Amino acid sequence: MTTAPVAARRTALHRWVLAVLGLLLFCGFLALGTWQVQRRAWKLALIERVEQRVHAAPVALPPPGEWGRVTAASHEYLPVFLEGRWLGQATVLSKAVTELGNGFWVMTPLQRGDSSLVWVNRGFVPEAQRQRWVSGGAGANADAAAPQRIEGLLRLNEPGGGFLRTNDPAQQRWYSRDVVAMGQARGLSQAAPFFVDAGLPGGTDATNAVPADRPQPGLTVIRFANSHLVYAVTWYTLALMVVGAAWTVARLERRRGA
Repeated sequence: MTTAPVAARRTALHRWVLAVLGLLLFCGFLALGTWQVQRRAWKLALIERVEQRVHAAPVALPPPGEWGRVTAASHEYLPVFLEGRWLGQATVLSKAVTELGNGFWVMTPLQRGDSSLVWVNRGFVPEAQRQRWVSGGAGANADAAAPQRIEGLLRLNEPGGGFLRTNDPAQQRWYSRDVVAMGQARGLSQAAPFFVDAGLPGGTDATNAVPADRPQPGLTVIRFANSHLVYAVTWYTLALMVVGAAWTVARLERRRGA
């Protein structure tokens, strides 16, 4: 006498579980598709911004009074030039993966005539050269007294760290070029909240023109893959498949109840 009601309750419970699961999948796929649409818009704006700027003649770096107005829309990837002297003892190495392999970006502040500091990514060095370029190494302290003129691309601060890896200033482990945190770790004041990637696209800093014991500049990525439309279509298609599956199940249930 009790078998039928129990079976009916179980069937109703299964239907509710399937309905909730289907709704969660639909909302999840829909959200992922929308996120990819937003990412595509961001990527297209980035590509347009880079293409408009990177091949222009370099201009003077914004003065300290304008640093607070430096944004991605107005300055990112802008070719600039600046002059000063290296503060080699403050050099920091940030993990890097480039077309030349695994290694480090050599980040050194450049002290300008007005005492302001701008972090410069001097370029890439392989892991085997780490000791040469850490603070106090022979490479980091080379050319410290010589005036420098740097041409490169203005880049925005990269806070936090890399994928699943957080910057650890106390241990001098850097996975992103967070120059604000680097300046604080080195006790530097008057430092710009952005940095400059040394070397310009199409400039004279070709790989074969740079000595092997020097950082390789000019490796800024200026070409970006854009597959977000494909991803968006995939996620939206999966959402429609969930709707189709739900419609099929509901139709079968109606037939069973008829």
